[in-house]
Amino acid sequence: MQAKEPPVVRRWTRHPASVGRARAELQKALANWCLNAIEDAALVVLSELVTNAVRHAHVSPGREIQTRYLREADGVRIEVHDAADERPTLRVPGESGGWGLGLVDELADRWGVDDRDGVGKSVWAVVTAPARNEAQWLG
Repeated sequence: MQAKEPPVVRRWTRHPASVGRARAELQKALANWCLNAIEDAALVVLSELVTNAVRHAHVSPGREIQTRYLREADGVRIEVHDAADERPTLRVPGESGGWGLGLVDELADRWGVDDRDGVGKSVWAVVTAPARNEAQWLG
């Protein structure tokens, strides 16, 4: 039985530059876990979740965003924790935005929002490798 991989946990300031830094950390984790096949989708999902936390988590100065990347059997669970209680919702995209969670909904196998101990929330998404089609093996 293979040992469970420890999660990759990092803290980021609420600054737009944190999006790129968080992406670089996830990219390293995916490479270490041999999950390159899901890299593009996972990086877009992470970018949207961290961007939402940077833009919308209106909390007192000094509060940081935390990311957690957890290896799953066939993919990764991406969590973005922030200290704001307001929960994100899917919106109809338009000129003023609303595209982010739609992308997450499209690219992730599942996603949701959980309460945290204390203040804030955790927005999470699971991205997995596509199931191998039996016809691919027989063809």
